[in-house]
Amino acid sequence: MASSLTENLAEYLGSPEPAVRLILSILIGYPFALVYRRFLFHQSPSVIHLFHAVSGLSLAMFNFGSQVYHSALCIIIQFLLLRLMGRTVTGALSSFIFQMTYLLTGYYYTATREYDIKWTMPHCVLALKLIGLSLDYYDGGKEPSQLSAEQKTAALQTTPSLLEVFGFSYFYGGFLVGPQFTLRNYKRLVSREMTDCPGQVPNSIVPALKRFCLGSFFLLIFTIFGPYYPDSYFLTDEFEAQPFWYRCVYILLWAKVNLYKYVTCWLITEGVCILSGLGYSGRDEDGQPQWDACANMRVWIYETTPLFTGTINSFNINTNAWVARHIFKRLKFLGNKMASQFATLFFLAVWHGLHSGYLLCFSLEFIIVNVEKQAQALVKDSPKLTAFANSPLYPLIYIVQQFIHWLFMGYPLLAFCLFTYDKWLKVYSSVYFCGHLFFFIAYIILPFLRKALVPRKAKSDRKED
Repeated sequence: MASSLTENLAEYLGSPEPAVRLILSILIGYPFALVYRRFLFHQSPSVIHLFHAVSGLSLAMFNFGSQVYHSALCIIIQFLLLRLMGRTVTGALSSFIFQMTYLLTGYYYTATREYDIKWTMPHCVLALKLIGLSLDYYDGGKEPSQLSAEQKTAALQTTPSLLEVFGFSYFYGGFLVGPQFTLRNYKRLVSREMTDCPGQVPNSIVPALKRFCLGSFFLLIFTIFGPYYPDSYFLTDEFEAQPFWYRCVYILLWAKVNLYKYVTCWLITEGVCILSGLGYSGRDEDGQPQWDACANMRVWIYETTPLFTGTINSFNINTNAWVARHIFKRLKFLGNKMASQFATLFFLAVWHGLHSGYLLCFSLEFIIVNVEKQAQALVKDSPKLTAFANSPLYPLIYIVQQFIHWLFMGYPLLAFCLFTYDKWLKVYSSVYFCGHLFFFIAYIILPFLRKALVPRKAKSDRKED
C-alpha cells in the first residue's frame, strides 16, 4: 500500500521514488517530535531510547527495506567494541577501521555511474556518528588537563548501554541526512536538559517552524528550477555547442540550484531537531534562547559571502565541525597544518565514496582555499589593494568577486556530481579546464604580486605570524 502511494506521488511530481521517500521520511520527523513532546518527554530514559530506536528503524525500513540490517549490525559491533576494548587507542582505531571499511565496502558493491539513494547514504552519516562515539568514549578516560575545551564537552565518563546507543544512532532527527551530534548532547536531551524551561517541554515550536518554512522555500526553488539544470545536460552535444560564456554561466546556475536540495534537507531536519529540543544551545547575552546546536546551514552567510571559505563554513556545518574535531585537530602530531588539511580533505573525499570525482573535487577545494587565503593576505597587507577594496567601487568588486566565487564553487562540484573520469573530463575539456588554469596561474603570480605590492615591514610581520 505504502509502495503504491509513493510510486503514484513520485510519478505525479516527476521525481524518483527514493527521493520522494526520503523527503517524506524527513517530514515525518515532525509528528515524531510532537509525539515525543506530548507523551514521552517526562518518561524514563529507557522508554525514550526505545521510541527513538523504533521510530528511526521504521524510517530506515520505509526507505531501504531489509537492508536496514547494515546499520543495525554496525551499531551492535560498535557497542561490543566499546565494551570489550574499553577506553584504549586500540579500541578507537578498531572502531575507525571497522566502520570505514564497512562503509567503503558498501560503496564498492552498490556503486553505479549515477547518484542513487540507497542504504549507504544514511550509513555514511552513521559511520561518523559511531566513530565519533568511540573517540568521545576514549577521551572520557583521559585526565581533564589533557583535553581541549571542545573535547571536554563531548567526552563520555560512563559506558553507554546498547539501548542508549541504538536510540542515539537511530534518532529520527539525524539518522537519514544528519546533522552530527554527540552522545553527550543526546543524553542531555533524554534527561530534559535541552530546553529553555528546565525540566519542561521546550518553547521551540516557532523556531522549528521558521526552519521548516525556510527549508520549504528552498525546496520550492529546487522543484521549479531543478529540471532546467540536470546533470545530464553537461554530457550532451548541445552543451558542447554552446558558447564558452554560456557554458560557464550554466555551471554557475546549475551549482546554485542543485545545492538547494542539500540546503532543503538540512533546514527541514534542523527544524525536527529544534522541535524535539536537541537544537537548544543555551541563551545569548540578552538571555534569549538559542536553537542552533544542530544548524547545518548559515543561510544568510551562504547566500551573501563572496568567499569560498565563507561558503564552506556555512554549508554542512556539523559535518565540517566533526571532521575538524576528530580528524584535523587529532592530526596535530604531523606538525604541519597544510598536511593535516590535505589529509582531512582526503578523508572527506573517501568518506563520500570511491569515485574519482570525489577525490578531484576535494583536491580542487584544497587548492582553491589556499589560493584564496594567500589572496586575502595580499589584500590585507597591501595599502593600495586595501584602499581599492574599501573604495566606492566596492559594489562592482563584490559583483565580480561573487561571479568568480560561484563559478568556481560549481567547477569542483562538477566532478563531485558526475562521479566518473570519462564524464568530468569531458565537461572540463569543454570549458578548457578554466578552473584549473585560473587557480594554477593565481598560485604562480601571487608571490610576485606580493613582492611588488606589499611593503617590507608587512612582509616581515607576516613571517613572524
